[in-house]
Amino acid sequence: MTPPCTPPRIAAGPRATAADLLASQERHRLAAEALPRVRAASLGWRNAAGALMAGLVAFGLVKGRTDVGQLADRWALAVGCLLLLALVCGACGAYLLNRAAHGAPKPFRLGTRTTRSATEHLEVRSALRALRGGIAMTSACVLFLVCAVGSTWYGPNAKPPAVELSTPATGKLCGTVTGVRQGRIVLKTGGTTVEVVASALTQLKTVEECP
Repeated sequence: MTPPCTPPRIAAGPRATAADLLASQERHRLAAEALPRVRAASLGWRNAAGALMAGLVAFGLVKGRTDVGQLADRWALAVGCLLLLALVCGACGAYLLNRAAHGAPKPFRLGTRTTRSATEHLEVRSALRALRGGIAMTSACVLFLVCAVGSTWYGPNAKPPAVELSTPATGKLCGTVTGVRQGRIVLKTGGTTVEVVASALTQLKTVEECP
């Protein structure tokens, strides 16, 4: 036969010491200062991200081709997608950083059991999540923007560069080189293909486009 279970006995604990009182005051101070610290950190991150974006875009610290149409079709499409991702990440990052710095644009629900400390604790957790998300989004925005500009640097041209050459027999010609075979340069100019002897060249230079 099992003995009857005795209920737990609840009694007063030991008296609080001066160290316990100081620790409680410190926890209360940290809890009271948590939300202002998160707000101040969010303002700093927001201002730093804004200055970085302004330097990259407005002042042209990172520049590429001014006309994406100069790139090959696939590279131009990739640059457009990267710029779109950078725009979306930048907008989300700006919203999240402002959310962390100033709070959510909605009223708090008040209840009979709602206390100020509990409300601030929930807001601190939400602001921290928004701050971390804003930092991640702004970092992704910078990464996508740099990748887009780098693609404009190293991406292939939509059309190959033209060359201008001269020989005593043909005079001055301008077109695109389509190949080289047996010491002859195959030049496409004006819708026709001309073979020029390389040893007879008197002038050869690259130009952006033929006149």
